[in-house]
Order: sequence, then structure tokens, then C-alpha cells
Amino acid sequence: MEPFQRYIESQTRRHFFRNGALGLGTAALSYLMGRDKARAAGVSNFFDSPHMRANVGLPGLPHFAPKAKRAIYLFMSGAPSQMDMFDYKPKMHDLFDTDLPESVRQGQRLTTMTSGQSRFPIAPSMFDFKKYDNNENGAWVSELLPYTASIVKDLAIIKSVYTEAINHDPAITFMMTGHQLPGRPSLGAWLNYGLGSESDDLPAFVVLNATWTGRKDAQALYNRLWGSAFLPSKHQGVMLRSSGDPVLFLSNPDGVSSKLRRRMLDSLNRLNQEQYDEVGDPETQARISQYEMAYRMQTSAPELTDISKEPKHVLDLYGPDVHKPGTFAYNCLLARRMAERGVRFSQIFHRGWDQHFNLPGDLPNQCRDIDQGAAALVQDLKQRGMLEDTLVVWGGEFGRTIYCQGKLEREMYGRDHHPKCFTIWMAGGGVKPGIVYGETDDFSYNIVDKPVHLNELNATILKLLGIDHWKFSVKYQGLDMRLTGAERVNPVEGLIA
Repeated sequence: MEPFQRYIESQTRRHFFRNGALGLGTAALSYLMGRDKARAAGVSNFFDSPHMRANVGLPGLPHFAPKAKRAIYLFMSGAPSQMDMFDYKPKMHDLFDTDLPESVRQGQRLTTMTSGQSRFPIAPSMFDFKKYDNNENGAWVSELLPYTASIVKDLAIIKSVYTEAINHDPAITFMMTGHQLPGRPSLGAWLNYGLGSESDDLPAFVVLNATWTGRKDAQALYNRLWGSAFLPSKHQGVMLRSSGDPVLFLSNPDGVSSKLRRRMLDSLNRLNQEQYDEVGDPETQARISQYEMAYRMQTSAPELTDISKEPKHVLDLYGPDVHKPGTFAYNCLLARRMAERGVRFSQIFHRGWDQHFNLPGDLPNQCRDIDQGAAALVQDLKQRGMLEDTLVVWGGEFGRTIYCQGKLEREMYGRDHHPKCFTIWMAGGGVKPGIVYGETDDFSYNIVDKPVHLNELNATILKLLGIDHWKFSVKYQGLDMRLTGAERVNPVEGLIA
């Protein structure tokens, strides 16, 4: 390594600003040059909004004019059964209780929950499907999702997503961070780091955990799923609670006035700044930033979660559950309100989709939880002119098997994990509306047309937000870390309008 290069890489921010007389001027110039570069790429409106001036993210980002300014991710934790909801397979009715052909399974990996079964009996969906006009070739949707069926003209339904992970935790971790092992930043943290915040008073990345009425035993969710890993901690997601303070310790304790809290924070910030000047740890600056955000959220968070002033027709659109804090419908309305207030990325987790046995009993409840709220979110954004620059993504971590786990009956069956094909849908934010993308075989077991790997899906999401995934990396432990993995992949152009 060249001596000068070694010297440059050894410099901390503290050394740079202490020793560089023009340090602040250089930072300001970098900011202005980033704005000029963005304007040259045709994204002046994106950077010139009042909110963006608070934190514009990395210089040079976005790489090109974004189609979406923000995203809302509706995550169905536990893996929805694609062939009971979107992937219609009518030929399976004639094969009830026959064994899945080995020519279809092709020796694919099984979980320990079914690997010991003596046979793999085919379990056709017991739910009726109908083909809905989507301004293309039509979209098949199950009777379990009547509200979603009503918005298929706005959706890109992708039936050919696949992953390598076959168990929940590595699969969810892969979906959220681009890697099966913990220790990588989440999608929301990457977006926060790269694009910054549009809001002065709310976090750029907010997480909501919805209640559910299906299977009560559900996979645990860990905060690393919305964590920042090796990125500065200020970029991690902030989870809002459904009762009490939206964020713990947001309210002032008894006897502490807002003025006194301000004085306390000012003193604490001075101490933290002295610590930073002495040690140069960027996490100290992140802590200062988080304290300041918490102070501003004392006003912004209660206003955000107060839906009493929403018009009746909007509340009716989301359905009766919207009046119950913590429900999926309530959280979808909050996601729309956050999008209006400049939250870059919001993510709603809905658990309980792991139907290994009582699928006919549990799946209808799960669908009832999310159907009206998800459809209302898309409609609400569209009515407000926000859908065109707000990306909405719906999906789980993998799919389910066409064969039954355990005993099979006509109206009672369960399904095991299946990573080789599953369905998600996307809407708004530059996504091509009214399409069905990809196809699976008659057994919903293998992809036969237009496969979409999770890394390709994430590359597509990044592209819609103006980011070239290959150029968006962070050097960590000697490697160029990316959300989309170590190998270059292509965004799915067929999904982009």
C-alpha cells in the first residue's frame, strides 16, 4: 500500500476535522456538489424539498432519478401458502391424496418436519379461485382475499420468487438483510444510510408489529431484522408500540418539564461531544442524534398515532379493525400517515402464517387480518396521488408445499416450508401495474418461467428508489458488503414501468 494511502485510511473523522482548517467548508462543498450532481441526473425535486435538507444521505445518492421516494413493506412472517391465495392449481383436484411425483420433487431438500414421512400426498386447495381483470391477461385470486382481488389492476403479482433458505429464521434474515446469517444491515437501514431522511421529526425507518388471529404459536422476531449491523446505529429501525407511549420513555417523567428535559439534553450532548472529541467514536454522534430525535418525537409521535381526525370515508376504507391499535389495518393507516410525514421506509410485520397442520382453520383468519388493510393502503395512497412515488411490497419469507404435512383429509391439511417458489406482490413506486410475472409448474413446486431470486428482488427495490445496487456498498472486514450479496445480479426490468 502507498504510504499516502495508508495515512489517509488511518485518519478518523476527529483527526480530519481537527487538523483540516477547511474541514467544515469541505463538508459543505461536498453537500452542495451532491445536490448539483442530483440535479444533473434530473432529481432536483427529490433533493430540494424542505425535509431533505435535514439529512440528504450519502453524497452522490440517489444514483439516478428515483421512481419511488419511499417504501412500505408488508411482511407476512411465517410464509403464506401461495397455492391457497394466488397460485391457482386446478389440476391438483384430480390428484388428491396421490404421491408427489419424484420427477417433480427432484430430490429437493426437505425440512426435518416432513423428511421422515413415508409419502408426500398432494393436498389441493380447498378454496375457490376467480380470475379478475387486471388490464392484462387476468389474475387468479383466492376467495380469501376479496379486497386484494379488487385492486389487481394496481398490482404486479410475482409468482416466481425463490430463496435458498428453508427454515424460518435464516429465511426471514435473508429476506430482511440479504444474507441468511445475522450480522448484516436490514433493507430499511441501508435505505436510511444511503438516502437519508425526509423528516426532521420522525425516524427515517419505522417498524410496526401487528396483532394476528391465526395460529397463536408464531416465530419470534428479533430486532436485528430491522437493525443496522455495521452501519451507524442511528440508521436502525425504530419500533412503535401499539399501546402507551409509541416509543418507550418518550414521555417526560413526573416532575420533569419540557424545559428541564431540554436543559438536561443540552448538558448530556455537551458531555457526549467531549467524549467524541476525545475518542472519535462515531457511535457517540449517533447517540446525540438519537437523543435529539426522541425529544422531537415527543410532539410528532402522538400526533402521528392520533387518527381521530381522519375522515370517516378513509376509516371505513380500512375497515372496523382500524379502530383497534396494533391491528394490521391500524398499522397500514399509520404507514400511510408516516409516508405523508416523510418517513422513508416503514415495515409492518404480521406473524402467524406458519400453517403446518390446521391451514383451513388458520389461513382464513390470517387473510381476514390483512386483506382489507393492505388493499386500503394501496387505494388510500392512490387517492392522494402518493402511490406513484410510494412503493408497497407484500410477501413472506418462502412458500408452502403442495403435499400435506401429517394426515390428509379433504377439508383438513397442512403444508411444510417450500423455498423454490412463492408469491409476493408489489404496487406503486414505478412498478408496472396490472401484471402477473413468472409461472410455476402444475404443482406450484418449481418455477417454469421468469424466476426471481431474492437478491434480484432487492436489486429491483433499490433501483426503484434510485440506487444502483452494485455501486451501493460499504467496506467491512475487508469486503465490499452489499444488500444484494457478493455476485452481481440484475434488477427485474419486467416489473418496472
